[in-house]
Amino acid sequence: MVTTRAPGRVNLIGEHTDYNGGLCLPFAIPLATTAAVSTRPDDLVVVTSDGAGRWQGTLEEISSRAVTGWPAYVAGVIWSLQESGWAVPGLDITLESTVPLGAGLSSSAALECAVGVAIATLLDRPLDDPLRRFLAEACRRAEADYVRAPTGGLDQLASLLGAEEHAVLVDFEDPAAPRAERVPLPLCTAGLAILITDTGVRHELADGDGGYAQRRAECEAAAAALGVPSLRGASLDDVERLPEVAGLAHRARARHVVTENARVEESVDALADADWAALGSLMAASHASLRHDFQVTVPEVDLAVDAAHEGGALGARMTGGGFGGCTIALVSTAEGGAGGVAKVRDSIDSAFAAAGHPRPTHHLVHPAAGAHTLT
Repeated sequence: MVTTRAPGRVNLIGEHTDYNGGLCLPFAIPLATTAAVSTRPDDLVVVTSDGAGRWQGTLEEISSRAVTGWPAYVAGVIWSLQESGWAVPGLDITLESTVPLGAGLSSSAALECAVGVAIATLLDRPLDDPLRRFLAEACRRAEADYVRAPTGGLDQLASLLGAEEHAVLVDFEDPAAPRAERVPLPLCTAGLAILITDTGVRHELADGDGGYAQRRAECEAAAAALGVPSLRGASLDDVERLPEVAGLAHRARARHVVTENARVEESVDALADADWAALGSLMAASHASLRHDFQVTVPEVDLAVDAAHEGGALGARMTGGGFGGCTIALVSTAEGGAGGVAKVRDSIDSAFAAAGHPRPTHHLVHPAAGAHTLT
């Protein structure tokens, strides 16, 4: 038996740019999924989840893509590895997770990567950098092609390539072979941390109701109207000349993507200069763009961001696909200081209470290690 651990992630900046050939800057977080996996002498796959229950099926069911619901995330990884020529045996899989579901912290990618690393370890594959990148693509295919949630691969790369005190700069200009490099994110050294606020509003990327999938389709239509393969090839001047098409806000969607790519580049420069005020301003600008141009925030998310700024946070924004989920705030870890953890957290809690919302959940995080084998 092997036991593996794969982290969730937050995206420091660079939202809805991955599937548009753009730039993202995520980092792995301590919240994670643990998978205990052992081989079986038959062709059954038995999965037990601490939060979802038990499922069992055959390798043939998995290969025929007949699995649905939450087990599809596990089945999809097995199917993807089978499609790549791996001889995956029957498995017993036990899952435990501290990543909240549907909160925009990549609970699905953490699950996929934990299972993928476990299978690789059982099959004696060395967990080096090339294999991590291979597994990231295999897990992306599991979610996009098996589960049919139209994700771009950001989450899986962050979970597998994350490192302590580092973010991962991912460039999706070539979506078939995204480039990724680790970028120092020394929050502890600077006396800073990221406060995640889980608003409790849940989303579902595979819902097909015109949320995430609709935004993706709008971006693809905007790129087609501009005559470019993706919005990575568009300039802001190009976008501003793009008319509204069939009542859809293609220009606004494209404007967010183009300006967000620029914000990622500026954020990397700010990190190199340890200019935390500049980073905070870029986070705030990102949220404003997501709120007004991309229109993927909800009132509770906007309230948490506004309250974080009122509490003194250096910057705050939504993170994840949107339509609910979490916000992040750049805060000081100095006790009693301006923009400290307690003041920002209390400001958010007070705002939620005044609006009649349930108290949100908070997590204080720093960049954590990527997926790895525990035993």
